[in-house]
Amino acid sequence: MKNKYRFIIAFCAVMLSSCTKVEIYENTPTGNFEALWNIIDEHYCFFDYKAEEYGLDWDAVYRKYKRKIADGMSTAGLFEVLGDMLDELRDGHVNLYAAHDVARYWDFREGYATNFSEEIQAHYLGTDYKIASGLRYTILPDNIGYIYIPSFSNGIGEGNLDECLYALALCRGLIIDVRNNGGGNLSYAETLAARFTNERVLTGYISHKTGSGRSDFSSPQPVYLESSNGIRWQKPVCVLTNRSSYSATNDFVKIMRILPLVTIVGDRTGGGSGLPFSSELPNGWSIRFSACPSFDVNMQHTEFGIYPDVRVDMSGEDRARGVDTIIETARAIITGL
Repeated sequence: MKNKYRFIIAFCAVMLSSCTKVEIYENTPTGNFEALWNIIDEHYCFFDYKAEEYGLDWDAVYRKYKRKIADGMSTAGLFEVLGDMLDELRDGHVNLYAAHDVARYWDFREGYATNFSEEIQAHYLGTDYKIASGLRYTILPDNIGYIYIPSFSNGIGEGNLDECLYALALCRGLIIDVRNNGGGNLSYAETLAARFTNERVLTGYISHKTGSGRSDFSSPQPVYLESSNGIRWQKPVCVLTNRSSYSATNDFVKIMRILPLVTIVGDRTGGGSGLPFSSELPNGWSIRFSACPSFDVNMQHTEFGIYPDVRVDMSGEDRARGVDTIIETARAIITGL
C-alpha cells in the first residue's frame, strides 16, 4: 500500500511539473523588472476595467519602462522605475516594499479637498467620549449619536457593538464617521454593517482568477451580509465619507448605502475595491496588489470610489468658525426626518 501511495505522489509530481511552467528570473535589474511586470500581468484584476476607464495598455507600459532598465543601475534607481511603472495602474492597493521605502499610489486622494479636520472634530467628540476598541462615540447636544472609526485595523467585536449601541439607544439618529479611515480588516467593517439590517442582504459580487490570462476570471459570485444576532439599529443613520475613505472602508460604504434608513454624506470615497494578493521579486522586495475584483449589487466597479447620496464639502467659513460642515449636514438630515 505504501508503494502505491509513493507511485501516486510521484505520478502527480511528474504531471504537475509537465503542465506548470515556472519562470525563473535572475536577481538583476532586468530580472526584477521582468518578474514584477509578469506577476502583475498574470494576477492583477482590473486590466479590462481600466483599459475602458482611462486606456491602460499594460503592453505599452512594458515597452515604456523596459527602456529605463539597465543592469548597471542603482538599487534606488530601480526602485523608482518600478514604482513609476506601478503608478500606471492608478491603484492605491498596489505597493512595492523594499527595505528603504514603500512605493505607493496616493493620487486617489491628493489634489482633492480633505473634508476633515482632527482639530474641529475634537470639538464634537469632546474629552469624555467613550472608547470601545475601534469605536469612539458620544452623544451630540441634539441627542444624535456620533461614532468615529479612524481605522478598521482595530478590532470591532460583537460585545463592543452591543455596549456602544445600547449606550446610544435613546438617540434620535446616528452619525457614523469613516472619513480618513484608510481601511483594514474587512470582517470588522462587515460586523459593524450587520447591525443595520434585519435580514440577510445581497451586498455585491466577487470573481476569482481562473488562469494566467488578463481576463481569466470566474463568473461573479454573490456576496451576502447576514443580519446580526445582537442589538440592531432601527433609526436614521448618516455615514460620513471623504476621499481618504479607502479599501475596507470603501466596502463598508458600499454595503451601508443599500441598507434602509442610511444616507451617505460628504465626498466620494477613495475606492480600492479589489482583494489583495502578495508576491516577491528575486531581490526580496515584496509586491502587493489587487487580485480579485468585487462589484456592487448592480455589478458596477467601486474601484474608483462611491459617490455620496448628499454631496457636501467643508466650507472655508465653517472651518474658520470651528464648524464641520459635513457633520452639521448630517445632523440636519437626521433632525429633518
